[in-house]
Amino acid sequence: MPTSFDQSVIEEFRANGGKVGGPFEGGDLLLLTTTGARSGKETTTPLGYVRHGDALLVVASNLGAPRHPDWYRNLLAHPVVQVELGARTFEALAVPTEGARREELFAHAVRAAPGYADYQARTTRRLPVVVLERAEPEGWEPPREVTTLAAKLMEVHTWLRAQLCQVKTEVDAHFVARAAHRGPGAPPAPGLGLQIRQRCLAFCQSLEFHHTSEDQHLFPGIARHHPHLTDTFARLAGEHRTVARIQRGLVALLTDIGIADPERFHAELDRMSTELNAHLDYEEEQILPLLADVPWPPAPPPGPSS
Repeated sequence: MPTSFDQSVIEEFRANGGKVGGPFEGGDLLLLTTTGARSGKETTTPLGYVRHGDALLVVASNLGAPRHPDWYRNLLAHPVVQVELGARTFEALAVPTEGARREELFAHAVRAAPGYADYQARTTRRLPVVVLERAEPEGWEPPREVTTLAAKLMEVHTWLRAQLCQVKTEVDAHFVARAAHRGPGAPPAPGLGLQIRQRCLAFCQSLEFHHTSEDQHLFPGIARHHPHLTDTFARLAGEHRTVARIQRGLVALLTDIGIADPERFHAELDRMSTELNAHLDYEEEQILPLLADVPWPPAPPPGPSS
């Protein structure tokens, strides 16, 4: 829960298109909504930010306290966050920076807002610098119009494929960089890094949400009207369980991504790609024709009769 002071800032921010008075007047302020690492509940926090090119940076300073702020621990558990900037609201992927990039961006943040240097001086904790990146996979373009449930399902599948493809591209690039290193300087770290962790965790959480929704709502609804497809839905449920096992393995590796065996992670990611793409292909072949005439979004339920 936001403090009463934070809540008053949030209300003023939303009422005035991002403008606030008091200690934040004239400053660069955004609202960051994260999902609780333990509670799963959404919490909104007003934060100062610094621009770096097209990127937005937030520093987990916690005013120089010895512990990371709650919002930082939340985004490590749930990387997709909501950002309110001025009158705009959008989703972002929150990626803590590492190594030389963290040093460069922290120095940039200090030049823009010298108070961050004071906060760093108060604590032995290295203040995390978080980049708020676009949540959409690279190259993703949403369809212009979705009017059927078949088109909506295909949109979600395309999103998942693009997310997985981007994770694989980043992992492959990591292996290429390690193989190509000849010095001087240190080779890429043996782990895969927070960029890959956050992107892959976001993919795993999107996939879990999608398959849970299908198992609990979409598939039972279709099955009631197509009892002859019992074997099809049994196969899809089995494939969901297989994909979920791989997903749980990936999430376990992501817990310690900095020291996880990258070869094992690479192999599990390839296995996920093979299984998931085969599953999506089969689902589209069997299910999409059944949804081609179902309107999206669904019509609202009829109101009470007068």
